[in-house]
Amino acid sequence: MSSEVQGVASANAPRPGETASAWPENWQTLSHGIRVGRYIDPDFLRLEYQHLWSKVWQVAARVDEIPQSNDYTTYEIGDQSVFLVRVDEDSVRAYANACPHRGTALTQGAGTFEHGNIICPFHGWRWDTGGNNKYVLAREEFREGKLCNADVALKALGCVVFAGFVFINFDPKCRPFDEFIAPIKPLLEDLNVSEMRHYWWKSIPIPANWKVAQEAFFETYHVPATHPQLETTAAAFIFGRDIEEEFTAYNHHNVDYETFANGHGRFFAGANTPMQGKVQTASQQDPVDAMADRLQLLVDGMDAQVLQDDVDLLRTLRGKPIPEGSSLGAEYIRVLYEDAAARQRPMPKPTPEILGMWGGEIFIFPNVMILPQAGNAMIYRVRPAGNDPDRCRFEIYSTRSLPADTTPERAQLTPVSDINDPAQVLPIPRQDLGNLKRIQIGLHSNSMRQTWLASHHEKLILGMHQELDRYLQP
Repeated sequence: MSSEVQGVASANAPRPGETASAWPENWQTLSHGIRVGRYIDPDFLRLEYQHLWSKVWQVAARVDEIPQSNDYTTYEIGDQSVFLVRVDEDSVRAYANACPHRGTALTQGAGTFEHGNIICPFHGWRWDTGGNNKYVLAREEFREGKLCNADVALKALGCVVFAGFVFINFDPKCRPFDEFIAPIKPLLEDLNVSEMRHYWWKSIPIPANWKVAQEAFFETYHVPATHPQLETTAAAFIFGRDIEEEFTAYNHHNVDYETFANGHGRFFAGANTPMQGKVQTASQQDPVDAMADRLQLLVDGMDAQVLQDDVDLLRTLRGKPIPEGSSLGAEYIRVLYEDAAARQRPMPKPTPEILGMWGGEIFIFPNVMILPQAGNAMIYRVRPAGNDPDRCRFEIYSTRSLPADTTPERAQLTPVSDINDPAQVLPIPRQDLGNLKRIQIGLHSNSMRQTWLASHHEKLILGMHQELDRYLQP
């Protein structure tokens, strides 16, 4: 990362060789909370650019952004710009987005390199998608006529395609990708995330720190208050006039959390999720209708993770007896998989552990969250925005696997200009994202020294900060 983003270290920044214990008090990760300086101090953000984003494996794209040979897309983190290009069906390369001549950015946004030629728009120097220089105008004027193609080859970065993502790493001495992803690799493979393809993709500017933004999705503890329509009984208790005794019917009581090495994590509830039939019903309500109505809230509220076709399939079970030894959730899974098989649509491995991830989440350190359901997944990616610790870029992907006879469309980003516009942001993410500005405001309060973390429901937050500290202590 360049000095423009890194800035000049202030008195708050640790000197080379110092450990986190020597940091300012408001940068500490505690066993029971997080000091607020980690979210609001520009020096801490500079440290993240220097030691996290310059060294960590990070998701730069989904493969459906570059589905055909010679397609490219541009990725930016801090002041670093990278472009990814599909060389052929089996190969993707990542390059620093700079012409070796005078530094001109070779790409903006996404597109296709015609005939596989990467051409600098300033002076017309040319490379192939393998990064090899093919043409220098007036080559004889450079280096006394001895300029070699290797002198001006494009600068390649570490690049790995896995689970439908393109991961990159700026550090030539980084840990091997297989070691980085190992703790969650089996989950991602068995969920068949690699087969998920573009449905929609939006980018939303958020007035909050990037960690604040993603931590809002590390737990289900927030659901009754933030999404009262999803837990009406619990919300009625929380927002009721009086609280006289402890309420015990919260859905999040069924959720378990697991932290992994390398900062990754997950939460899940297995069969105790509305996605698998665990729905509180009125005494006279048909269980299929109750479950379908609950899932319809997710369709209307997100149009991701649970899609309309899934609910329509569920409603085909109405009036049909549930076989002995089965359940509504099991019958729902059966019709989903039968329909997928008939259409040759890839699905997750139907094991208890993988089915238990429906309605849960997998966190890929440092900044990607995957919320799987059947053959769909809602994906979040969060990045800091420039030098301002109070701003970030929040992206939402809705993805789903496709029948064998369907040609995937190229992913296209839709920028969101107004987070409060219901035509641009659906109700559930609007509820979630609406909290983030309030959190960031509160973290600046002189009364705030630290956050408090629930030992069970917020353990992914603590695990993420602990791994972050490992990167920030060079």
